[in-house]
Amino acid sequence: MFPHLGPGSYACVGSVDFMTETTTATPETPGNADARVERQVRRISKHIRRFTDAHGGGGDAVVEFVGRDATRIVIVAGDGMWADQVVRSPDIARLAVAQAGLTLHEEFPNDLAAKVKTTKYEWSRMAGLQLGGSPG
Repeated sequence: MFPHLGPGSYACVGSVDFMTETTTATPETPGNADARVERQVRRISKHIRRFTDAHGGGGDAVVEFVGRDATRIVIVAGDGMWADQVVRSPDIARLAVAQAGLTLHEEFPNDLAAKVKTTKYEWSRMAGLQLGGSPG
């Protein structure tokens, strides 16, 4: 976590631990569904902006299907640091990315992949035991 963001912050540099909260409202939720989705989109976009602002401002995002109730937003900030967040639907993901002011890509393009900075943490996780990581 960023120490300067304080407790309850969702930003974590270069890690998929960033904003791992899975939201609960969906567009099909009975009652005031539109208001719930709008609040959800505002909250997610605020967290995305907090991350990108801490890393050079602006950035790019890719929305990926994970499962029936899960869509992943991969964010690459201006300085190349990356993070992700899982949300309930692709519509919510796209709205949050647009509201955060990021460029949305339908696929992960090569030039975006080249901008990603991989930290020691990711390399140790990818290599596992080869670099002294734990087996589980």
